[in-house]
Amino acid sequence: MQPEDSSPLKHLDGLNPEQLEAVNSTEGPLLVLAGAGTGKTRVLTARIANILLNNKAFSSQILAVTFTNKAALEMRSRIEDMLQGSTDGIWLGTFHAIAAKILRRNAQHVGLTSDFTIIDPDDQLKLVKQILKDFNIDDKKNPPRLLLHIINRYKDKAYFPDKIPTSEIDSFADGKLIDLYKDYERRLQALNAVDFGNLLLLNIKLFNENPDVLQEYQNRFHYILVDEYQDTNVAQYLWLRILAQKHNNICCVGDDDQSIYGWRGAEVTNILRFDRDFTGAKIIRLERNYRSTSHILNAATQLISNNLERHGKSLWTERKDGSRIRLSNFYDEKEEARQIAHEIIAAERTGIDFTNIAILLRAGHQSRSFEESLNFLRIPYKIIGGMKFYERAEIKDCIAYVRLLINPGDSLAFERIINVPKRGIGTATLQQIYLHAKTQNISLFKGAQEMIASGIIKNKAGATLNKFLSDFIQWEKMLKDKTHWLVVEAMLHESGYIDMWKAEATAESRDRIDNIKEFLRSLQDFSDLNEYLQHVSLIADHDTMDNDNKVNIMTMHAAKGLEFDTVFLAGWEEGIFPSQKSIDENGRAGIEEERRLAYVGITRAKQNLHISYASNRRIYGSFNATVPSRFIDELPKGTFDIINSTQDYYRSQFRDAARNRLRNSSNENYHNIVDDFSQIPTAKFCKGQMVTHIKFGNGVILNITGDSAEVSFKGIGIRKVLTDYIKPIN
Repeated sequence: MQPEDSSPLKHLDGLNPEQLEAVNSTEGPLLVLAGAGTGKTRVLTARIANILLNNKAFSSQILAVTFTNKAALEMRSRIEDMLQGSTDGIWLGTFHAIAAKILRRNAQHVGLTSDFTIIDPDDQLKLVKQILKDFNIDDKKNPPRLLLHIINRYKDKAYFPDKIPTSEIDSFADGKLIDLYKDYERRLQALNAVDFGNLLLLNIKLFNENPDVLQEYQNRFHYILVDEYQDTNVAQYLWLRILAQKHNNICCVGDDDQSIYGWRGAEVTNILRFDRDFTGAKIIRLERNYRSTSHILNAATQLISNNLERHGKSLWTERKDGSRIRLSNFYDEKEEARQIAHEIIAAERTGIDFTNIAILLRAGHQSRSFEESLNFLRIPYKIIGGMKFYERAEIKDCIAYVRLLINPGDSLAFERIINVPKRGIGTATLQQIYLHAKTQNISLFKGAQEMIASGIIKNKAGATLNKFLSDFIQWEKMLKDKTHWLVVEAMLHESGYIDMWKAEATAESRDRIDNIKEFLRSLQDFSDLNEYLQHVSLIADHDTMDNDNKVNIMTMHAAKGLEFDTVFLAGWEEGIFPSQKSIDENGRAGIEEERRLAYVGITRAKQNLHISYASNRRIYGSFNATVPSRFIDELPKGTFDIINSTQDYYRSQFRDAARNRLRNSSNENYHNIVDDFSQIPTAKFCKGQMVTHIKFGNGVILNITGDSAEVSFKGIGIRKVLTDYIKPIN
């Protein structure tokens, strides 16, 4: 009931015409395309308030789903403020929370009891490890995390074990994947447990196999509202479609231009085909932005217009133009990080708090150089959505390897890495080493040597441990006549540490490998390993600075939904951004998702936006000339100023290298950014032609299809690549 002292139109106050239309269009399917900073949450909450205040439904007849608990709490708080009353009856929560609520009420229909347990990823991993062991499958060749990753992806696509299409069956464990998946599900049911993927999957099964239950919930939910619809996966999409079939009053709010989570199962096609899935659907575009200046919005709009798969919209604002975007070219990544740190100091002196400043990166491993530059200038910072570089487990492992290499007496380092990767050295053996070392007052390394020499530790454990100790002695000898970072690289490979992460083959393990590569690059800045370790200890000391007013460092993925007064977008170079891996794996779709990520990064800025790229990046001890990101060339020229920070000598070197790299590129307009190149001809390729690729090296073209080619690369095999990234070998 509406309180006497509340205005019946309070929830409509301040809405612009498009927002008002979205709030009042309560009947039938509606897609609200809400651009960045256009007030989507305001529309969602006002729409719910409008339905209730106009007595179109009871609270219990409204279903509103979000992706995060934070978003759900924010929506609930706003609705209660508009209604001046409780929202307890509304089914408002995350997809998983609502699905769990439905499942608990109907658990008996899917072979569970209502008190079932929802297991977390750690428990999932333990269960998968047990299954591999019981199937006698080598978990080194077939990592448990990879199996879990595959199962979770199948659940995102709503695949039960017996429904996986032949074309999508993975070759994991020599074709035993389906049996492993079936056993995983059987064990979950025996435990009266579900994982997060099961919550939606079992909801779909419940509805499909129990028409009466389906009818109950279809009748119940008169109005369905969905936040961030562009991020839904197949299972979420099917769940929503099933529930909306009776009343057809479904309102999905989202932005196809901000669909950036394809790598974790999100399907941008869900939002692109909304008007085909729901007959009579209405589409309303929210294009008035309340966050950014017109220069920033014009750049974002022009950039994203290059995507083909989108509904289309143009952001605008009534705010003044503001400062133009600063596009900066630096000699290398170290100069880029140093200069950005100085720019942050300058911004802070103008009255901008550190907390209103963000450095946004394509990948987490890029943070190291920025962390070190900020530490050097004593600028407080925090890593959002991740850990500081030197706090990451894989970096601590690598540093422990280095510590033990130069100081075999470092028992803490020995203890950390003795079974990383797994070497089959059991707890009992380790306990023997601890007791012997303590009794003799010697290091664990020395204690292990003595116990092997005396025959106390023998057989397989003794042989494995002896190899571990002998390898370190050999690597220590290598340091005398080989470059320190090359020795460390050899050590991480020969020890099996890098192979351990490669075998896991998940998105997380690939990130860890990128961090390890960055770690190896960082060693090249120091004359020896002692100097490096001293540097790391000083960095750790600086990290203890306690200050709530901190610069934000994060990936562009982690920045979605956030906003800052001043934003630095760094590392805009081909291969880094857009990501070469994304292009190689997904072709044109990968480029479009990368472009959407650029759009997200740009639209985080309210007042000041800085975009930068380095002319050179150091790889394995030498500088490689880089090419500015294609996204830079897609920015409208009137929105930015070019700031060339590198010396003329270095700029000329970069210009020559970039011209050679671009000579056969399809991106003819790059010469506008990399000085005034002459016209660059587009390369023509044919079957049987010898070519070279920036990542895979030399190869021969087997087939050409459109803008992609199948190339057989020497020592690598056949890869499908875009012709933008190959050039002929004359």
